[in-house]
Amino acid sequence: MSKHTLWDYFKAVIIAIIIALIFRTFVVQAFKIPSGSMEPTLIPGDHILVNKFIYGIHIPFTKSYIPVSQPKTGQVIVFKFPYAGKYNLHRGIDFIKRVVGTPGDKIQIINNRVYINGHIYKCPYAEWKSKTLLPAYSSPRDNYGPVTVPRNELFVMGDNRDNSFDSRYWGFVPYKDITGEAFIIYFSWNPKNHFDIHWNRFFKSIPGCPFKKNIG
Repeated sequence: MSKHTLWDYFKAVIIAIIIALIFRTFVVQAFKIPSGSMEPTLIPGDHILVNKFIYGIHIPFTKSYIPVSQPKTGQVIVFKFPYAGKYNLHRGIDFIKRVVGTPGDKIQIINNRVYINGHIYKCPYAEWKSKTLLPAYSSPRDNYGPVTVPRNELFVMGDNRDNSFDSRYWGFVPYKDITGEAFIIYFSWNPKNHFDIHWNRFFKSIPGCPFKKNIG
């Protein structure tokens, strides 16, 4: 094999790596679900793809990004945990939750019912299973607020409302910490038994829950 041919192969490999890095940085990234905070929508062992381009392009090695669109209520997003040193968690850990409030929305939870600007928000993919209602002075789980979502921030909750560490406990998610929108499960298995593959979850889309006001 000639030096010229080797050089051509080397260039092809380098170009392929660069394209893959650009694709991962700006377009789509894979994540896996480690916990049950988004059950039943997402379960431990699900591997998902996240659209990183939909909300904006993050400029590498800076805190700047070029906005493309804004997150909407009901979308499932991946973001970096926004608070350093709180709750024994490091800033930058990947979280996944559903958007419940966008800038300017007034959010309140009354006895397991979520209200947005005074209107009940129903999401068929989210659920409370506990038969015990916790008062606001005891926990923000079942009764919370009202709070108004600040500019350029979001209020997020897990679909497993009984067991999700989310905005009820630690506050809002700044736009700058959003990675992207989760849109599909491409692989799934039991994390405790890798021979137990969840074939029925392959290529399953991740559903949204748009906010619709109840009129009448």
